[in-house]
Amino acid sequence: MIRKAVLFLLASAVLVRANPAADKLTAAGIAEFSAAYQAWDGERFGNAAELFRQAEVNTPTSATNPYWRGVALFHRMLQLKSTPDPKAADAAMDAAVTSLETAVKLNSENAECHALLGTLYGMKINGSMLRAIRYGPRVQHHQEQALKYRPANPRVRYLLGTGQFHTAKDAAARREALNTLLAAERLFNAEATQPVKEFEPRWGSSSCLTFIARSYESLGQKTEAAAYYRKTLIAHPGDHVAKEGLTRLVGK
Repeated sequence: MIRKAVLFLLASAVLVRANPAADKLTAAGIAEFSAAYQAWDGERFGNAAELFRQAEVNTPTSATNPYWRGVALFHRMLQLKSTPDPKAADAAMDAAVTSLETAVKLNSENAECHALLGTLYGMKINGSMLRAIRYGPRVQHHQEQALKYRPANPRVRYLLGTGQFHTAKDAAARREALNTLLAAERLFNAEATQPVKEFEPRWGSSSCLTFIARSYESLGQKTEAAAYYRKTLIAHPGDHVAKEGLTRLVGK
């Protein structure tokens, strides 16, 4: 009995010593992800994902690192979609899904994981009726779970809005997407006034502005669209979608 207690204490000591190393890797991963986001650098998104994977080894019961790894891989997938390498983009998408599914198994109430999974499964459908039958229920489930647990989370609303934007069939649906994205913008603004907690997500606000601009543009409201493309570029000068959109609307 005493021997078991000693072994337990020794194992606990090892775990305690391992956590600072894992935390250091997580912090490094978040810093790398932030740099990758600003530069829209796929390789750096991959580097961030690897740092989170290494941290996860020392924190196997925590959802933090699989969540962050999924976020990094999600953005790597988005960056790769603009390159002539669709297989790499698909691989990043599948890896993101796997990591986020791991995270929700560890923490079923992680709304951002659910929102990201809803987005990724929606992207997998890609206009296919057969894939809609397969993945549609998963999209609905994860969106419902995201709204159930964190309806006022800005990234939840932003991701929901992007899904609405991409699936909108008419002006009314595009207006609904715009309203969701404008609500997300307000939530991002409120979030920005709060201190950042350790490992807390703060990504997505500038991309939300881009989608607001795209929504306005799709509705023919060019003045509002140009204003939001400019807002995006103030927050994120490297946003190529905003640059292209502003050039398209005003020629510079």
